[in-house]
Amino acid sequence: MSRNHQWFSQLPIKNITSYQPVSGGDINEAYQITADGKRYFIKVQPNHPADYFRHEINGLKALGQAVNTPTPLHNGDINGDAYLVLNWLDESTGSQADLGRTVARLHQQTNDQFGFVDNHQTKALVKDNFWNNSWTDFYVNQRLLPEVKVAADRGRWNRWREDHFQQMVKQFQQYYQGRDVKASLLHGDLWAGNFMFAGDHEPYLIDPDAVYGDREFDLAMTTVFGGFDEDFYHAYNAAYPFTPGINDRLPWYRFYYLCMHLVLFGESYGPAVDRILSQY
Repeated sequence: MSRNHQWFSQLPIKNITSYQPVSGGDINEAYQITADGKRYFIKVQPNHPADYFRHEINGLKALGQAVNTPTPLHNGDINGDAYLVLNWLDESTGSQADLGRTVARLHQQTNDQFGFVDNHQTKALVKDNFWNNSWTDFYVNQRLLPEVKVAADRGRWNRWREDHFQQMVKQFQQYYQGRDVKASLLHGDLWAGNFMFAGDHEPYLIDPDAVYGDREFDLAMTTVFGGFDEDFYHAYNAAYPFTPGINDRLPWYRFYYLCMHLVLFGESYGPAVDRILSQY
């Protein structure tokens, strides 16, 4: 929908001189606002209360203690539409090696439990981030099983998938029995659309779905759709060495992201999901 001056004038930003739509997400409307010579980025989610953006704000605050992120400035709702105002970042170019070091630094922030301070309401389901002492239990019961239930409810599951999924879960549980997993601070949706270089060619992480979990869960996402090159992995590994055997473990984490796409976008993602499941 097109927003008018009357809507923008209710923002807690004085002297707005211009506003224009920009690309900035599949899920929200996005605008650039200029006021008093400063530019701002604003996301709007129609027909939602202000706390729609709470999880993103909490994630930006958590990540922002370790790495560059946009800064949440204002959050509220106007006429029943939620908004989040962030500082504007001018996109530049930068190095994948710097990005690798940034993500390694993020993953070195740890916690004594898995989960996060709040849940995340997505289009498909509520991600349950209740604190858990066990990574195995968290990943199986708070990530995999709720997701597969939604896939089944939407008619995107079958007996073959269920059999191989159960095998995968069994292998996952057996593998981590007696093995320690660190609860690292994760971006949670680390694909190429969620980093950018800005200002002085610095890497910034944007649109987090933050959670404390196995860092390999984040790293798996970087391998699903591309956009991260050898320099990224080399620099990450130099800063925070991979645990040997990582490539054998990434598929059960890739599954989560691909199955979410199966849920959201349908059977075009079926073959990719089945390729992973057929390994188990």
